[in-house]
Amino acid sequence: MNSAQPAGLPVIAVVGPTGSGKSDLGVALALELGGEVINADSMQFYRGMDIGTAKITEAERRGVPHHLLDIMDVTEEASVSAFQTQARELIRDISARGRFPILVGGSGLYVRAALDVLEFPGTDPAVRARIEADLETLGLPALRARLQEADPVSAERISDARRVVRALEVIELTGRPFSSFMPVREYVRPTIQLGLRVERPVLHERLARRVDAMVEQGLLEEVRRLEPQGLRSGRTASRALGYAQFLAVLDGKLSVPDAADATVVATRQFARRQLTWFRADPRITWLDHDDPQLLHRATEAVRGWGRPSILGE
Repeated sequence: MNSAQPAGLPVIAVVGPTGSGKSDLGVALALELGGEVINADSMQFYRGMDIGTAKITEAERRGVPHHLLDIMDVTEEASVSAFQTQARELIRDISARGRFPILVGGSGLYVRAALDVLEFPGTDPAVRARIEADLETLGLPALRARLQEADPVSAERISDARRVVRALEVIELTGRPFSSFMPVREYVRPTIQLGLRVERPVLHERLARRVDAMVEQGLLEEVRRLEPQGLRSGRTASRALGYAQFLAVLDGKLSVPDAADATVVATRQFARRQLTWFRADPRITWLDHDDPQLLHRATEAVRGWGRPSILGE
């Protein structure tokens, strides 16, 4: 490793479905190239949510600095806009110190917020509350009709109540269609995206084993410990895979085996959505997760970026 690397190194992003080995590759790249990891998994922001999010342990980090882990209480709501600001500040700082910023995570919108040209309009609690009241009294179809009239493009793309409310809020606050704020595939700075590819049957088996391991490691006890800290009231944390299912165990609505099965199903569905998201991005270089030469191929992809001299070749 050349210690005299120039500032302004590219961002390395390691993406892919949950359970594909992103965290391990991020650490290996950081050790090989001289870098620091920035977490882009929204559920790993939360303190105490360790087992159910498969959060990388101190030992597994192998001395590599990890940023944006354990930065929020479970009652706080994660914000893509706030993450964008934090992640970009870290990217600038790490790169300016001559080290590689390595973004690791499977939360697609968070990854794009850090890497791509993406503008976040502001919010107004009073406007939001008024539109939510309309949702309560008039119903979702009426609000969707209102959105269809104001912004047909967004009306075609979104259907869930929360996003419809947000779209109408943005339109009222900015006078612009919500669709005008959609991300474009344009990096804000030089970036290399590496995706980990896992065959679907293999991924399904890995995810089932992963959930079984979480149960054995004490996921129910973790949920029981977090419940009095406000897990149920956290708008983001309470929806995390595994946590919602095991809160149902505490409520007597599910047995532990049933909660584990439900978590496996939900995790596979989430992985499918992740793959759909990431496969739509032609800029990603895909690598097989089980390739014995995975680290070599990943570092070669970085070496092949723009200026080979960045690695002291």
